[in-house]
Amino acid sequence: MKKLRVKLIKSPIDRMQRHKLTLLALGLRKLGQESILPDNPQVRGMVRQVSYLVEIKTLGKGDK
Repeated sequence: MKKLRVKLIKSPIDRMQRHKLTLLALGLRKLGQESILPDNPQVRGMVRQVSYLVEIKTLGKGDK
């Protein structure tokens, strides 16, 4: 199953409350923190909403 590695690269300070909550739902709390998430439409939608704050990398089967 494909996975996404999402990394918080910009601070959520002074951002919309909805975007802050989305980051928390993605498991991102601190700057530079990474989260490995399943690649599904729900996660893709959350990542798209905060794409200006995060860096995304798609992981294949053998990647960690």
